[in-house]
Amino acid sequence: MQDRFYFGTNTKMFKTAAETVDYLRRLEELTCGIPRERAERFVIPSYTSLGPARTELDRAGSGILLGAQNMGWEERGQYTGEISPLMLREAGARLVMAGHSERRHTFRETDAEEEKKVRCALDHGFRVLLCVGEQLEDRQYGTGDEVLRIQLKVGLHGVRPEEADRVWVAYEPVWAIGLNGIPADEGYAGEKHRMLRGTLEELFGEAGSRVPLLYGGSVNPENAVALSRCEEIDGLFIGRSAWDAERFAAIMCAVLEAA
Repeated sequence: MQDRFYFGTNTKMFKTAAETVDYLRRLEELTCGIPRERAERFVIPSYTSLGPARTELDRAGSGILLGAQNMGWEERGQYTGEISPLMLREAGARLVMAGHSERRHTFRETDAEEEKKVRCALDHGFRVLLCVGEQLEDRQYGTGDEVLRIQLKVGLHGVRPEEADRVWVAYEPVWAIGLNGIPADEGYAGEKHRMLRGTLEELFGEAGSRVPLLYGGSVNPENAVALSRCEEIDGLFIGRSAWDAERFAAIMCAVLEAA
């Protein structure tokens, strides 16, 4: 685990702009005393919430990092329904997520498309959170490691070692996320994180040892501390357990107290 632990959430297609602002206001009130050197906090809300969220965070002088759930790989063009890096920068995002399992498996995005998004985001000065994860059948057939390594190597293809300090990776086994997710135990999560760390070091050399590796997959108040103690888990990317500010703050405090 790195000195600074990462705590984040993606609110998916939940929370209106007003609800997001209220949530961020309360989360900042509850966690503003956590030193930045100990914890990086980030929230990834809907596109329509980004502007109001940025205004609220700036008003509060908050250190919470604001991210976008997805991004097109061109600045402008005939891409109906997409959103460009220029628009996200204007709206106040500083982090871009690529490759979330719902983008890959519901909307059929490919590893090569995630690579283009990663490249575009880095070229426009964003930090990038690349999500990787195997499906249940990959686990059953024993091909999970191959799937994860391909997602990582293709998604980060062309990223230079000197850019690795703006790359984060979230490991989210697809079978462990969502309402009916099956939480992975800390032994399994730790094993996959060690493999991912080795792959990052193959790609970036020594710089790969410093890329934050976050775990997501039905993280909750009952398993957060145990997961945080696993080798190579540098943060937790939390779903519905973080959508209540009090609950999210309690998870942060419990993890940091146990460190």
